[in-house]
Amino acid sequence: MRAFVVLLLLLITGVMFGADARLAHVKDIATIEGIRENQLVGYGIVVGLQGTGDSQQTGFPMQTLAATLSRMGVSVPSNGIRVQNLAAVFVSASLPPFARPGTRIDVTVAAAGDAKSLDGGMLLMTPLYGADGRIYAQAQGSLALGGYSVSANGNTKQTNHPTTARIPTGAMVERGVPLELAGRQTFSLLLNDADFRSAESMATAVNKALGRSAARAMDSRRIELQVGPGEDIPQLLARVEAVEVALAPSARVIVNERTGTVVIGGQVVLQPVSILHGGLSVNVVSEFEVSQPNAFAQGTTQVVQQTKVDAKDKPVNRIELKQGATVEELVKDLQAIGATARDVISILQAMKAAGALEAEIEVL
Repeated sequence: MRAFVVLLLLLITGVMFGADARLAHVKDIATIEGIRENQLVGYGIVVGLQGTGDSQQTGFPMQTLAATLSRMGVSVPSNGIRVQNLAAVFVSASLPPFARPGTRIDVTVAAAGDAKSLDGGMLLMTPLYGADGRIYAQAQGSLALGGYSVSANGNTKQTNHPTTARIPTGAMVERGVPLELAGRQTFSLLLNDADFRSAESMATAVNKALGRSAARAMDSRRIELQVGPGEDIPQLLARVEAVEVALAPSARVIVNERTGTVVIGGQVVLQPVSILHGGLSVNVVSEFEVSQPNAFAQGTTQVVQQTKVDAKDKPVNRIELKQGATVEELVKDLQAIGATARDVISILQAMKAAGALEAEIEVL
């Protein structure tokens, strides 16, 4: 009887999700409510720069250095400090769940002033604060850059961003975020992408793996997990995270207007449509000519601007998609007519408005 029920559940899952369903582990598509990272941020100074630090016009690095020296018993007026070898920076890090005092975490350092490069610098001890204003970690160490900037005689050579750096394991946790698992009776599994079918599928898969009705879908994102009497909670969560769930990903088209990048998911369905795409090119050219008066004239030399406007209407390109057309065919047809990334974005948006593109368009 139990084997028949399992077979029936598998058949129902196959019918519900279809051939495009895929299997994914719970830990890859969901998180456990309350078990998360916490953002930390701090303000400090980087020293040891070779003349690439903040300029004298940036006042707060001098104030920071004067306050730091004052805490060490050295009294120096802020107007007597030159800051070319140091830079004011913001330091950010993520405090992982269950972190304890002494745990090492990575930090990212970014210039807050007008420093040209942080190459060769070292971050002085900087407290990292949480959202509640309490100190959770202390950061210090030598910076590791992924770029550089060199200037000589007015010429500059730059690679990547030399004003942002990382310090691997550069912070030590001083206080952890308390999170006790013992004694809890329920946990909530939160889907990364809200979907009622995925929530029901996850609850079914978890109940099947545990052999009891422990999970129940509360909405399109949250699945409530019940802890059995005397059950080992870490072992339970480990078993749940390893469960494979059948998913039917949403059809989605990702568009990045700034870079012209278009990513079309494999689940996108196209309907029969005829696309006509053309373009109007307008070119405005301004030239400056010198008007010179005659030798015996009383006029003066004048600079005259000559403007030419050239407009060209490009011929219309036609694409016809028949029933059963795939995304691959659409991409090939767009490449055949020489469509640019901007053209593809406009065409996809028009197809969505016409009902020929069954997918959600997400603009980044």
